[in-house]
Amino acid sequence: MRIRPAVIAAVLLTALGVFLLRGKDRDMMAGYTPAPEPVALNEILTNSLSELPELKGMDAVIDSFMRAWSIKGISLSVMRNDSLLFSRGYGWADKEKGQPMTPGTTLRMASVSKLITAVGIMKMQEEGLLNIQSPVFGPFGILNEYDRFIRDDRYFEMTVEHLLRHQAGFSTDGGDPMFSTPAVMRRYGLAKAPDTQTLVRKLVSEPLAFDPGTFQQYSNFGYLLLSLVIEKISGMSYEDYMQAYVLNPAGCYGFHIANNYLSERYPDETRYYMQPDAEPVREFNGSGRTVIRCYGGNDIHALSGAGAWVGSTPELARLIAVIDSDPALEDILDPFTIEQMTTRLDDDTYPLGWVDCSLEGEWTRTGSFSGTSALVKRFPDGECWILITNTSTWRGSHFSRNTSELVRSLRPRYSASLPKRNLFYSPYNT
Repeated sequence: MRIRPAVIAAVLLTALGVFLLRGKDRDMMAGYTPAPEPVALNEILTNSLSELPELKGMDAVIDSFMRAWSIKGISLSVMRNDSLLFSRGYGWADKEKGQPMTPGTTLRMASVSKLITAVGIMKMQEEGLLNIQSPVFGPFGILNEYDRFIRDDRYFEMTVEHLLRHQAGFSTDGGDPMFSTPAVMRRYGLAKAPDTQTLVRKLVSEPLAFDPGTFQQYSNFGYLLLSLVIEKISGMSYEDYMQAYVLNPAGCYGFHIANNYLSERYPDETRYYMQPDAEPVREFNGSGRTVIRCYGGNDIHALSGAGAWVGSTPELARLIAVIDSDPALEDILDPFTIEQMTTRLDDDTYPLGWVDCSLEGEWTRTGSFSGTSALVKRFPDGECWILITNTSTWRGSHFSRNTSELVRSLRPRYSASLPKRNLFYSPYNT
């Protein structure tokens, strides 16, 4: 197998980074003590801070939108130039218990999680721990413990960047393996739902659908592999590393990896809902039980960095504020890295972590699965709208277009009425 010079250079950089991390930096991680935390946004922000007379018209539009789509609850935050201007919950976080949606309510954000994972990868590159040109598999690959299961040599051409851009060669033409666990169990003769390592071993034994880097097809499995890359390089769990080195430094203290069932939800997490006519489904693990799709229909926890993060919209706004090149809040990534993540190469190439970055400078990240739909939309003027629902609609992933249209309709009518303040710092002094 011929190894390209660029790959060799990337491997050497990665090896140096891993060596350093496994020495002094690894010791630092083992005894990591985060800096004293400021008061968490989830604990201090309330709906009353954003229930403003000048925005009653916007509130009415959102209430009408919720009724039209039978949505139980929405969380909305609006930021401009790294200042949080508005953060409010609409409807119910748990209608059965009479709990309203608030800015501090956390929600599953589905594939918005991919942006978080991409930030983690790029942070590692800045620290010299890996290079996005590093091979994923092969003798010098980051995940080379899986090499013995690989039968298609094209895997050895796969780089971290290919995974980031959905260009690794994986296909969902036969179904997304991250959302079809029963089919995976039948295909490989498994008696129980596979853990992550078993799933990877089975899937990498299959041939790729196309040569890495020659085409793109959206892949949740590719971002699961990126989660494993972060674990392998850091020596920490994906969740622990991301909290310690990305989320907490960004001021995001309420982010967690989602669990699968209602009984496992976090204390400040919303309840999720399906449409009234939604049929029960078989539990993902082959138990034979029927469940509500958003609670046991899929293994959400196993998505990891591909789609499993839970967080609030104001804290998600904090993350965007530190990866946007706006000088008001110090970024956790270098300007070159942010430009690298948001540059539009062409119509057929995904950006790094984002789902779309226009030539005009509009950045978009969406996410959806049963029980939730999420939208992050940052505009060229520095304004960012973040909206997450706790209810499925019949449109599935296409519902992101409807939430985008909602935001586009609200912006020209109410942006100028948003208060000039910064809820990130002094919510009670506005």
